[in-house]
Amino acid sequence: MNHDPSGLCLNSIGNIALPFGHCQSRGANKGAIVVANSKFFKRLMPKLVGNLIKSVAALMMGLVLSVTLADPSLAHEIRPAALQITESTPGTYEAVWKQPAVGNMAIRLAPHLSSGSLDKEPTTQSLEPGKIIKRWSVKGGAPLDQQTLTVEGLSDSVTDVLVSVTSPSGKTITAVLRPSAPSMVLSLSGPKGLSTPAYLRLGFEHILTGFDHLLFVLGLLLLVGTNWKILQTVTAFTVAHSITLALAALDLVQVPSALIEALIALSIMFVAYELIPRKDVSSTLTRQKPWLVAFMFGLLHGLAFAGTLSSVGLPAGSTVPALLLFNVGVEIGQMVFIALAIGVIIGLRRARTYLPASYGAVSTYAPAYVIGGLASYWLIERTIAAVLVP
Repeated sequence: MNHDPSGLCLNSIGNIALPFGHCQSRGANKGAIVVANSKFFKRLMPKLVGNLIKSVAALMMGLVLSVTLADPSLAHEIRPAALQITESTPGTYEAVWKQPAVGNMAIRLAPHLSSGSLDKEPTTQSLEPGKIIKRWSVKGGAPLDQQTLTVEGLSDSVTDVLVSVTSPSGKTITAVLRPSAPSMVLSLSGPKGLSTPAYLRLGFEHILTGFDHLLFVLGLLLLVGTNWKILQTVTAFTVAHSITLALAALDLVQVPSALIEALIALSIMFVAYELIPRKDVSSTLTRQKPWLVAFMFGLLHGLAFAGTLSSVGLPAGSTVPALLLFNVGVEIGQMVFIALAIGVIIGLRRARTYLPASYGAVSTYAPAYVIGGLASYWLIERTIAAVLVP
């Protein structure tokens, strides 16, 4: 420890001198030094964290550039693929394979039936924004009933495949193939009943694996707090994204997915900015009417939710039930996440007395910088994917 002429004690870290209050004698009360240090670090914390975020953002940008330029298809490989088969008469059917892609790049997935009818070249193949579509027209083949459907390459990926098969009698079965179970037997001859609620599960899993959507909801929760206003805010968000989800899924509204994903990242950055402590923060629109902000951004997030449905499609004749099940699945997943987040927040509040003295300063600034840093990373990643990938 060094001394300057003013009587301040200076500790040096590298070439930086940190004032730790006035020098005290050995017998002086050390509590004053602790208080001075605490106040100093509270003033220093935003600047230190800000510089750290800038460094991390620069590192992330370089990483994103290298990964995206090397293989742009990696950016969206968790989006589900879909296979829809409609059999008009036994052995005569149309098969449509939809697989998410970035430009003309996609992970290697290929559907196969045990009869080998899908091993031939597809009848038609097209490239649409965000997906590759292949169609097979099979005539005089083996009936679909009791055939085994396998998706090659699925076990080596992290994506899912939504399967929808309709028999000549009108029975429709739906299922989700996963990396752990990449095949299934098509049982179409049994008694007709309710189809597997695959869209409900798809919606539930989509929200729980959509970290950007969850981070936005977490930001709203931290802004509003664990009180009755969070119910009002989440309800507004739910109503808004339900509206645009239905409009986009029914092809009544179409917006480029790359633009939507970039705007989603911007919405998260907006919430992160609102979390930064500053003077007169209560006068902002977000603090006064959080439900209104949640509703406006909810319209945007609903279009992103619809992107998943557009990549897998909705079953013919069951569009409304499938859309409803998907939306319900999203809401269930969202409420589960909110309940868990509130539990963690309450637990941290009760454990505050057992945490270090610096916890207060860290908990004040960390959420804004962490959420903002991640949103910045997503914005860079998605902008690069949209601009550099044809």
